[in-house]
Amino acid sequence: MPLKLDARDPSFQAAFDRLVVSRRAESENLRAAVAEILARVRTEGDRALIELTRRFDRVELSPASVRIPNEALAQARDGLDRELRAALELAAERIHAFHARQMPADLDYEDALGVRLGLRWQPIQAVGLYVPGGTAAYPSSVLMNAIPAKVAGCRRLVMTVPTPEGKVNEAVLAAAAIAGVDEVYRIGGAQAIAALAFGTETIAAVDKIVGPGNQWVAEAKRQVFGQVGIDTIAGPSEVVVVADHSADPNWIAADLLAQAEHDEQAQAILITDDGQLAAAVAEAVAQQLAELERAAVARASWEAHGAIILLPTLEDAPALVDRLAPEHLQLCVRDPAALAARIRCAGAIFLGHHTPEVIGDYVGGPNHVLPTGRSARFASGLSVFDFLTRTTLLGCSETALRALAPAAIALARAEGLGAHARSVALRLGARQ
Repeated sequence: MPLKLDARDPSFQAAFDRLVVSRRAESENLRAAVAEILARVRTEGDRALIELTRRFDRVELSPASVRIPNEALAQARDGLDRELRAALELAAERIHAFHARQMPADLDYEDALGVRLGLRWQPIQAVGLYVPGGTAAYPSSVLMNAIPAKVAGCRRLVMTVPTPEGKVNEAVLAAAAIAGVDEVYRIGGAQAIAALAFGTETIAAVDKIVGPGNQWVAEAKRQVFGQVGIDTIAGPSEVVVVADHSADPNWIAADLLAQAEHDEQAQAILITDDGQLAAAVAEAVAQQLAELERAAVARASWEAHGAIILLPTLEDAPALVDRLAPEHLQLCVRDPAALAARIRCAGAIFLGHHTPEVIGDYVGGPNHVLPTGRSARFASGLSVFDFLTRTTLLGCSETALRALAPAAIALARAEGLGAHARSVALRLGARQ
């Protein structure tokens, strides 16, 4: 049974505290195994990549067959079911339009002292995109990760996708063609992350790696950070739904289960001030579970990690939401905008009864790659900013330097850095 909390219970605060800090993914220690894979690919290149792919994915590759030709991507797009292709193209169009509006402007001005100051944005040159393969294949994630990189102006976008036992997901390849991915390789796991980070004879290294994956992929990304940039270390997916008496319990139940069916570690939480709604949602969840294709996964998630929280008033909801800092937040209330204005920590907020989180997964426009595990307290969803670097510019005339020099010299001396002081003083003709 899911956890049920009532704010009027004296033990509520302690129970809620336990919910906030509970860990839903107690991963085994993969550090040594992943480190060995990374080291092998770094030193042995293609040979290690091919041997590891044979072992883990049961696919026999050669350096010539590691890459999936761009012609195959175009064929997958052209041969895709018409309705599915139209859906992917609509999603791509909306994702592109939203992210294009995020592009920042450069900064260049001169202050009162005559100092030139500026900030210049530039795209990361080469980006790697990891895409899960096999049964966990998500063409929507291809679009969400690739399109912001393309909008930012990245020149080379490289995708890796495992093809276990040679099985290729045509929708994933079609999405790669629609998003404009430049290179696609049929490799996965920690070895794919190693190839992207270090390069092999066949795959040139990239500057940053993005995209979801299993625990091996997450650990590999953690270990290569510094050699390359990464987006985040993603945890299990999560949603918090805040609902009042105006909500439809069947809709809310479906929204909770849409998150729970991701995997057994996913988490779905309902916060409401209506006891009748809470009971009706719990009953609707039980009924809908019997109809789901992924009922076993959703049931395990709901029973182990789900929660229904009853409050005296939704005025108290923002404080609880901020502590949970959820990946997704649905506000199924009569005035969602007013409630959203009081919330600081959420990866994405979905406003009103007719905005289920699922729309954000696919065709809303904002990115569905979002901070998990309470990291919305300090992190944000994927955007064009993840594919840009910023460089500051500073230029002093002789007059401006003379105006700034005394303070710079004083600070350098205070820090005991004589060469710093001399660097400035010599330009003034002063002896140090």
